[in-house]
Amino acid sequence: MAAEPRLFLIQGQTSAGGSFRPSDWAERLAGVMAPFRPGYRASGPSTAAAAAGYSPYAQPVIVAGIKCVAVDTRLQALEPMAWDFVCGFARDNNLPMVEACLVDSVIRPVQTTPAP
Repeated sequence: MAAEPRLFLIQGQTSAGGSFRPSDWAERLAGVMAPFRPGYRASGPSTAAAAAGYSPYAQPVIVAGIKCVAVDTRLQALEPMAWDFVCGFARDNNLPMVEACLVDSVIRPVQTTPAP
């Protein structure tokens, strides 16, 4: 039987307690991971809906007022190099990557504004 998927948070807080910059880092990182989703082909998305939005395995979120990226361990099975990339991003930028135990009331998606 396969292991239950787990969720990790890359927290955008420096060791000094400040916010990691640039301010849109979480949206950028999740955007880079957008192709890594079920149904996405190397030649392009299988449907227009598959092309829009973030991967279900890497989502920008805010938890307790801290901008984070929630990363699902199923990303590792889908594309090990993508998993290594997000782990390396956290490590290289000294960002905490902690296992999450989320309650719906304390997690909310990052609000993005459409480009003009």
